Parts: sequence; structure tokens; C-alpha cells
Amino acid sequence: MSGLEAISRLVLASRNAKKCAEMRDLLAGRGIEVVGLDAFPALPEVVEDGETFAENARKKAAEVARQVSQWTLGEDSGLEVDSLDGAPGVYSARYAGEPSNDLANNQKLVVALAGVPSEKRSARYVCRIAVADPGGEIRLECEGFCRGRIVDEPRGE
Repeated sequence: MSGLEAISRLVLASRNAKKCAEMRDLLAGRGIEVVGLDAFPALPEVVEDGETFAENARKKAAEVARQVSQWTLGEDSGLEVDSLDGAPGVYSARYAGEPSNDLANNQKLVVALAGVPSEKRSARYVCRIAVADPGGEIRLECEGFCRGRIVDEPRGE
């Protein structure tokens, strides 16, 4: 067994129940059990102090994998707004400060873009993942983007 096809259990380096459920749905029918960090209550949170999504994803995957000795997926994602020079970037979840709050983050973003015309409100949502083997070595990395524009009023859920 030489690669990721041999994985039967994957730890998601997150305590976010929604992310864990999404990953379980994505891997449903592939014979991979997905467990979140709630299965390891004694594990401390990984400090996300990287300057990029890639650094944070790698750090979460490697640190957790070494601690639990299992294949681990680390993920970091957020919003990069072109007219704000890529902000909020890796600070997306805590853009308005701690504790993190989606509504406050969105409101701060709208205020930051006040007076910026619609055609200059381009942005992209970035998601970076890294998968580490049980020893903490990164074996797979992937990044995806979804481009769009920032509007003043929330839409959707």
C-alpha cells in the first residue's frame, strides 16, 4: 500500500461539526471513516499563526497527525478581497476580532468596502488542504478558488 488509496480512517484537524459533516458527505461511499478532533478531546488546538492558507493547513495536518498517529487532513480557508490587497485573508474567521462571529466579520467587510464601486469589489474564496501521514509528513496538498464580488447585503445561508 503506497498511497492515499490505503486510508480507511481520516482525522479532520477541526472541531467544527459542520466541516466534519461536509467531509463525511464528500467521502461517503469511499470506505473512509472521517473523525474530527472531538474524538480526541485532550488534544490542544493548533495555533493558526501561518502567513498563508497553505502554511496553516500544513501545520494543522502535520501537528495533529503526529499527535494521533493517523492520516490527518488540515484545512484553512478564507476570503481575499482584491481592493483590500487580499484582506482579510488568513484572518477571515477573526476579521472583526475574537470571539469569531460571521455577522461581525461581514459587517466589518462591508464598512471596509464603503465607497468602493461594484466593479472593484472582486474577491475570491480560497480553500487549501494538506494531508499528512501518521508520522506528520505532508503527502498531498490542494488549493481551490471561487471568484465573485462582495455585495452590501447578505444572500443565502
